[in-house]
Amino acid sequence: MRSDDVIAAWVGELDGAIVGHVAVMRPHGEDTVSLWTQQGGDEEDRVAVLARLFVVKAARKHAVGERLMKAAMDYGREHGIRLVLDVMTKDTAAIRLYERLGWREIGRTSHRYGNGQSIDAACFGAPQA
Repeated sequence: MRSDDVIAAWVGELDGAIVGHVAVMRPHGEDTVSLWTQQGGDEEDRVAVLARLFVVKAARKHAVGERLMKAAMDYGREHGIRLVLDVMTKDTAAIRLYERLGWREIGRTSHRYGNGQSIDAACFGAPQA
């Protein structure tokens, strides 16, 4: 599967099974990208969105998510790209992981979905080496 929006992607494996995924995506008007550029961060052409991070529940205590995050962060550093992401505020375990890896919160937004529904989200910028 290939998309022009995907810059790079990785899968996480455990015992020979794919148990996780993360992608680095081109920006498409995400609030977190706007927050980053407005706060004096990089120009949008030097920013990418860390997206599609998931780890199956059974593999969550095996550092798969951390390894996927580090692979994406290494890619960003190696290519001079600042990574940003947003996460639903209810996902406290994910937020703890991002903070432990040096990401910093840069603001808040809301994800809109369905028929006028929304959920609060926090926006983060990756550390740069």
